[in-house]
Amino acid sequence: MSYRYVIDAYAWIEYFRASKSGEVAKGYIESEGSATPTIVVSEISRKLLREIGLGNETREGRLKRLEFIRATTQIVDLDFEIAAKAGEIDLEMKKKRRGWGLADSIILCTARVTKGIIITGDEDFRGLEETVLIKE
Repeated sequence: MSYRYVIDAYAWIEYFRASKSGEVAKGYIESEGSATPTIVVSEISRKLLREIGLGNETREGRLKRLEFIRATTQIVDLDFEIAAKAGEIDLEMKKKRRGWGLADSIILCTARVTKGIIITGDEDFRGLEETVLIKE
């Protein structure tokens, strides 16, 4: 399995907001070979549920956005290989970066396993060769 771009939650959120960063993300998201890890789907789902609670999103809107992710990109499951390697990456990265999370490790591992580039604005990924930062 090989993908050109691995789309992070930051990129999806900005895409849905139609921000300047979202416009940059759009080129990657809508291109051939883009993929979204299942952990990112969980992060977006949680974020949209929070927005429903704040009155900024509807349940129908949440479902449409999640379905759009599935229809627009390939969904990369958290399989045994990615899970095992992500644990190794997590220990390594927590020594180097404060605030690094297991979800970050899963996303980074997904990019490495699929030979893709992470599309994000998350500063945790700054300086990693597998990353394109789209931050404004």
